Amino acid sequence: MSKFVSKPESKSAISKPTSSAAHKTYKATKPPKKPAPPNVIVPAKIAWQTDDAGNQVPVSGEFGDVYFSHADGLAESRHVFLAHNQLPERLANLADKQCFTVAELGFGTGLNFLATWQLWRQLRAKKPHLTSARLHFITTEKYPIPLNDLTQILALWAQRAPELAKLIEQLLANYPPLIAGCHRLNFIDDNITLDIWLGDAGDSLASLDALDTLDIFDTSDILDNDSAIKRPYIDAWFLDGFAPSCNETLWAESIFTQMQRLSRTGTTAATYSCAGIVKRGLQAHGFSIKKVKGFGRKREMLTAVMADNTNSLALNDDNNLSVLPNPLSHIPSHTAVIGAGVAGLLTAWTLANRGVTVTIVDKVAPLAGASGNPRALLAPNMTPIHHVYEHLHSIGYLYSGRLYCYFNQQAELQQTPLILEQTGTLDLLIKTNIGTAQIADYPNEMATTITTAEALRLSGLKAKDLADNLYLPQSGLVNPQALKTVILKHPNITYQQLSVTDIKETADKVMVIGDKESGSNNNQSSITICADNIVICAAYESHQLDKRIVECRTIRGQLSWFTPTAEQVAGLPKLPLKYSGYCAPFIGQIGDAEVNNISDNQPQFLLGASFVDADASIDIRGEENQQNYDKLLEDIPELSNVLPDDTSAWQARAGVRTQTIDYHPLVGRLAQSRRIWTLSAMGAKGYALAPICAEALADMMLGCFAPLSAVTLARLSPNRARLHKA
Repeated sequence: MSKFVSKPESKSAISKPTSSAAHKTYKATKPPKKPAPPNVIVPAKIAWQTDDAGNQVPVSGEFGDVYFSHADGLAESRHVFLAHNQLPERLANLADKQCFTVAELGFGTGLNFLATWQLWRQLRAKKPHLTSARLHFITTEKYPIPLNDLTQILALWAQRAPELAKLIEQLLANYPPLIAGCHRLNFIDDNITLDIWLGDAGDSLASLDALDTLDIFDTSDILDNDSAIKRPYIDAWFLDGFAPSCNETLWAESIFTQMQRLSRTGTTAATYSCAGIVKRGLQAHGFSIKKVKGFGRKREMLTAVMADNTNSLALNDDNNLSVLPNPLSHIPSHTAVIGAGVAGLLTAWTLANRGVTVTIVDKVAPLAGASGNPRALLAPNMTPIHHVYEHLHSIGYLYSGRLYCYFNQQAELQQTPLILEQTGTLDLLIKTNIGTAQIADYPNEMATTITTAEALRLSGLKAKDLADNLYLPQSGLVNPQALKTVILKHPNITYQQLSVTDIKETADKVMVIGDKESGSNNNQSSITICADNIVICAAYESHQLDKRIVECRTIRGQLSWFTPTAEQVAGLPKLPLKYSGYCAPFIGQIGDAEVNNISDNQPQFLLGASFVDADASIDIRGEENQQNYDKLLEDIPELSNVLPDDTSAWQARAGVRTQTIDYHPLVGRLAQSRRIWTLSAMGAKGYALAPICAEALADMMLGCFAPLSAVTLARLSPNRARLHKA
């Protein structure tokens, strides 16, 4: 991917997202000022030139500049960005569980990231103490290279630098659709996270924030206890935009302002450019600069280091917070998660994957509640593409798909059922917020409209008018029991049944107190679990555990399924369909029978779900099976000749969806608390939203940058003002 050159970026100064100062009394979180909406992503136009060795190298069609040196792009990346940010030495000296954050302006071909990844791999192979350390690489790109062009470019590097070949393969396999926003790519085996922010660089940098709004608790209490908040910051900057003479916008004052805000004393930067605009911009924003020998025919380049920085995110005087003297003192060693639904399981796994020991407790069993349906449909609620930058459903859907594909690899190694079956989904657009003209704005690999003939072929329908449709090729069915199996095998996770009766927080720990059944006589014994943090993931019952968590709307939903005959299988839809409800065929797998009445290797047909507001009962109701039947036939009448008339023998499961009044989940730390968090109120989209929300929560807890914008994080805060109005 790219070295020097990397796309254009922000022109106008972007106002910094702000949060008001902490108050001694509760104050709901106010969303930060929102930057101007980013434009729809325009893919890069690639041209080609011949380099000094006779190789073809890519050139930006927008800016007429090369993506990397004609001499040797990879050697240039290593010289300019790795060596002159002292990455070999700094990464080698990371402590246990420490995270090092690199930020790059201009992803380009990804060559800088690949070089950094390869260095990280080499160091981890030689230095066992880096096993639990983590590398976070944040990059921006306004004009991303389309996958086909990137594949062609990186195929050349796989030949020229075979040590990159496997890394290139992984990067291309995870390369996101080109829509605005942050795309988190976790390369879990190497403890490296790549966040690709697509859009204007100024907007992207302005979207990076502290993640833990400080007006939700009393900071004087924190300071009295001789502790401080770990704010995220950038350790090293790769300034790799196209030359200032070609693209001044990536070297604008607004960019340097954001760099200063996101850096701390000791943050370094490196760039191939010695242009006056670059030198002046760095010096005016707190960096001390130095000219050093450049790469190849380039005589000089710049290095920089942040001097005492009173304007940075890590030294925010507005909140009177001190910098942590020990960068690791904030890292929790043990977290308790209350609730073992999809939110609790994904929260536990994400923290465990960061090296935190996690204890999950649930009053019944994992997936005993609404998350325990036979299958969950992974498909987003689409939005017009101009809104996608901060659309949680879209970014969450894409991240979940990548994560579940990783879990599939683990399941194959463990010889257990797959977590995600990528079937594709056809949305009949009966109940939607988007039309076919707006769908056309999306990359086809994410969402498209297919021909009527193709829609009929894929669905198996014959009479339905499918001229207007939304096809989601990467969508599919999640197997909750298989997901549970993989997550609970993580070595850092333990589970125990516990009915929580109380939570107590002190200055240095938090305690979960509950009753546990013991012995054959079902006697109960009191158990206390001590932890550094607690995350409440108990859906609508979260409010009962802590009144600071808003009481949410409860919506009962009953899902129905039956075992079709061979004749019925031939006439039923062949892939999941969304209408005013949804239906899906699937095959029973090992583990399904643990919770639901499903036989291994038998075809099943799932449909639903009912919608009963303000009802938290989970009894099975025959009339709701009939409602699911009627809803399907109302939207797809031709199935009346295929579905069995008698629904009394159908299987069913009822769960309670938990939803806030503004439909956004609850993700973050509770007001007036240092150690109690929540991740809940996923509605009916837990399997799509919980993975990305768990990533954001883990980042908040560990002092890292989240893959969601500051505006989105404010919308998810459990303390947001809208939820707490009288």
